[in-house]
Amino acid sequence: MIKMFHVTKRYDREYTALSDLSLHIPKGQFAFVTGASGAGKTTLLRLLIREETATTGQIIVNGRNFASIPSHQIPILRRNMGFVFQDFKLLKRKTVYENVTFVLHVIGVSAKIQRKRAFEILKMVGLQHKMHSYPMQLSGGEQQRVAIARALINEPVLLLADEPTGNLDPELALEIMQIFKRINARGTTVLVATHDKEMIHRIKGRVIQLDHGRLTEDVTV
Repeated sequence: MIKMFHVTKRYDREYTALSDLSLHIPKGQFAFVTGASGAGKTTLLRLLIREETATTGQIIVNGRNFASIPSHQIPILRRNMGFVFQDFKLLKRKTVYENVTFVLHVIGVSAKIQRKRAFEILKMVGLQHKMHSYPMQLSGGEQQRVAIARALINEPVLLLADEPTGNLDPELALEIMQIFKRINARGTTVLVATHDKEMIHRIKGRVIQLDHGRLTEDVTV
């Protein structure tokens, strides 16, 4: 699913975010990327959605070599991916249903299919009864579940999450991670960037440790 060969990302002469990183994440795997602030976790995810490009090295995601993808094809590439962020990034003036179906609406999916998928996905995260609520009427944990539903609505083969539980208390954080595990059990490759070592210990999976942009450990716990 993800192959990275000697990838380096420099922003200037003084700052190298990733250094000579080689990595292989097979299809269907659940993996954590961990490390202290500044370790390179977010940069890694930004490279995987082509929000950033590598300074050197090669990145292949779902069989596509990122070096050969023209800019106008990036939105098409991202349709096979889902993204979950720490700050949710929900549209406050749109309902839960409108937030979740936004991507489907943009790409022209019929209203009937939008309704069917939205109900199924919201039911998976336990929020089908909140379909017509607005984000500010929801708790933090509920907002994050909406963000997860939005990321899954287009049935992605790869789900990337950047510190998805950073703003949640431990109990809610565990609920969110268990949702990710259920998603993974359905065949979706899941990559979660987090600094929460206690959560990693409770959930278990492959752990990719970064330190100042370098791979320092790659184990399964």
